[in-house]
Amino acid sequence: MTSRTRVLNTFAFEKTDRVPINYMANGGIDKRLKEHFGVTPGGELELADHLHVDFRGMGAPYTGPRLHFGDPEKGVNADPQWGQRTRRVHHPYGSYEDNVEFPLLDADEEAVAAYPMPDPDHYDYGEALARCKAERLGRNRAIYAGGAGLADVINVNGRMRGMEQALVDLYTDDPAGRLLTDRRLAIELEVTERLLERCKGYVDFLWMGEDLGTQRGPMISLELYRKEIKPRHKRFVDLAKSYGLPVMIHCCGASSFAFEDFIAMGIDAVDTLQPEAAGMSPEIIKRDFGGRLAFHGGVSTAGPLAFGSVEEAVADVLHTLDVYTPGGGYMFSPAHMIQDNSPAENVLAMYETVLGYPLR
Repeated sequence: MTSRTRVLNTFAFEKTDRVPINYMANGGIDKRLKEHFGVTPGGELELADHLHVDFRGMGAPYTGPRLHFGDPEKGVNADPQWGQRTRRVHHPYGSYEDNVEFPLLDADEEAVAAYPMPDPDHYDYGEALARCKAERLGRNRAIYAGGAGLADVINVNGRMRGMEQALVDLYTDDPAGRLLTDRRLAIELEVTERLLERCKGYVDFLWMGEDLGTQRGPMISLELYRKEIKPRHKRFVDLAKSYGLPVMIHCCGASSFAFEDFIAMGIDAVDTLQPEAAGMSPEIIKRDFGGRLAFHGGVSTAGPLAFGSVEEAVADVLHTLDVYTPGGGYMFSPAHMIQDNSPAENVLAMYETVLGYPLR
């Protein structure tokens, strides 16, 4: 069975030869895994082969001008397309980019309207098609468009206006916040539509995202989600469905309050499934949504994988598999990026366990 067939069968709750496998990791642990396998620093696909990964994201490379610049003297970096401003922060296990400035924090409608954003014409959709064709003729992984940040309102706006202001924008229907959301998502939707059209027959599903929960409960009310976010999400779901594609949504934290609405608008799978968040244990999620949503994730990156022994990490993975796999519809992935403090031996044991897990 090819990776592509394995993943598509799982979306459809059909039989597979093994659990589909995915991989997400921060830079420090990723580097150590590559060193373990003798993979060169740029060898993402080679590492994916060693871990038997069944997924590959495919986007159209941006070819337009750089729209935003950082401040090297202050150590501030800027995303060239959207302008999120970060600084690299080092810790005992590695480093990460942390948001340090918010370019639209105090912006009004006029400032948001004038803020530089990328042009959908400035993406190389032909290059995306060439990469899709090469993947199909090669490893033939399941190809997805988008990713965990596609169509996201809260997180991405939070990086541009600050998280507090992004949430206030939703509650008050602030005109500047609303314009930022709608300008940004209109561009994302156009780019996604052009990508799906150019790569028709090669893209296997759409991945989008919206973090709706904290560890303790929902971040916003269901009423507010339905008013401000769901209609915007549905445009992306409807686009995918017009191409006959399944849709998976990334959703961190205690987010199951919105799962019935996900189902109603046509979303097929949920990603993340943080088991330590309130109401998100595998037993609860499987009981309430099994057979109606496929699942991707579920293994904590803040539990035994990071802090336990090899045996404890393996036991945690086996428990997750035992709960989620009956009846099909489960795709293995860590619930978030594998953190840099995770021992490499725990991560390797986790992937070996999943690869050898017998489906019932």
